[in-house]
Amino acid sequence: MGEFERGFKTWAERTAVALRNELGVTAGAALQVARLAAYLDVRLWTPNDVPGLPAQTRDQLLIHDPGGWSAVACTVAGQCTIIHNPQHSPARQASNISHELAHIILDHEPGKIVLSQDGGMIMRSYNEKQEEEANWLGWCLLLPREALVYAKKARLSVAQIAQQFGVSEQLATYRIGITGINTQFRSAK
Repeated sequence: MGEFERGFKTWAERTAVALRNELGVTAGAALQVARLAAYLDVRLWTPNDVPGLPAQTRDQLLIHDPGGWSAVACTVAGQCTIIHNPQHSPARQASNISHELAHIILDHEPGKIVLSQDGGMIMRSYNEKQEEEANWLGWCLLLPREALVYAKKARLSVAQIAQQFGVSEQLATYRIGITGINTQFRSAK
């Protein structure tokens, strides 16, 4: 991860907790990304929901190369829309959607989507700083520090944290490490 602007990580944690609170999500509960999307007036689609998407493109995305993409936020008929990959695990889908919601919350400039002439290939532009910010905020939304404090007090294992909060064990391990929760709880003993 690159350098964030001073105060960004603290802002992201506070924003994540505030949004979770507005939705009535307690520190010990998983954030349902579909609820957050609805709260933010963002429509969630899979490629099957995209009007006029050529069957060849849909098959490429869902059958031939489902591992090649995650999600994208765009505007369709004036409404913010996230098109996500339903072939991923539920934990990965939550991460993909929270990442795109983070782009929206952060008011990032949308990436450019380009269809090849035959409609068979989709590419988009990439802004590394914005991607890193969206990762950080998206992961805070799913597993904020206050949720990790709750999990540590409840003596949950990494696997139990992942299960309870609907995230991957990899994300739970990363957030535990990056937030310093283990160090905090070792010092408190």
